[in-house]
Amino acid sequence: MNADLEKLVRLQRAESELHRLTADLSQIPRLREQIDARRLEERSRLDVAREALAASQKNRRQRETELQDLETKRSKYKGQLMEVKTNKEYTAMLHEIEVVEREIRSREDQVLEEMERAETLAADIKREEAAFKEAEEQFRGEARGLDERAKALAAAAARQAAEREAVAATVPSDLLERFQRVARLRGSGVAQAKDGMCTLCHVRLRLQMYSDLKRNEQILECPACSRILYYEPPPPVVSPEP
Repeated sequence: MNADLEKLVRLQRAESELHRLTADLSQIPRLREQIDARRLEERSRLDVAREALAASQKNRRQRETELQDLETKRSKYKGQLMEVKTNKEYTAMLHEIEVVEREIRSREDQVLEEMERAETLAADIKREEAAFKEAEEQFRGEARGLDERAKALAAAAARQAAEREAVAATVPSDLLERFQRVARLRGSGVAQAKDGMCTLCHVRLRLQMYSDLKRNEQILECPACSRILYYEPPPPVVSPEP
């Protein structure tokens, strides 16, 4: 292969690998955000269960306060019952006491319901706490894995950037400028020719050009995308052993 062409191919491979590493590294913040979002989702289930228990306890305290007020009212009515002077007043007072007692029974039932609900919610909280603890460990492990991956990618990208610069320093300045100009426009400055066409823009090449390309002796451009083309011979066919 032409020495300068070989350098350009090496440069393109180094450039492509650096782009890949940089792209992978740029995904790390998004992956961290996904972990944080999943953690918040897990935590929200625990928070919802805790809020439901707090609401149930508040409702229970409210019903117990109402129950105390009703019991005080019943005691007051029973005291007044001894002071009435007519049957009509007595009957009316009994009716008032009956109404209050119905309210008392209703509040007692509500208190019991909230007590039972609180027991169920407390069990739910224990399950959610255990699930969140397990999920939290998993999320921490994933975050540590991402940190390690970010460090490895950053180190690999730094090495690849150094390799790219080292290869670029060996390329003649006119060829390097040509490579960089096309790379800025097309995303890459070199492309492989295969099966009679440019593998990146997929334009079919003239037979004579493709024949020349197979020798890898010249710096030839794709007539459509202007990338510098090279040919990579297929690996030799290994005959099966008898």
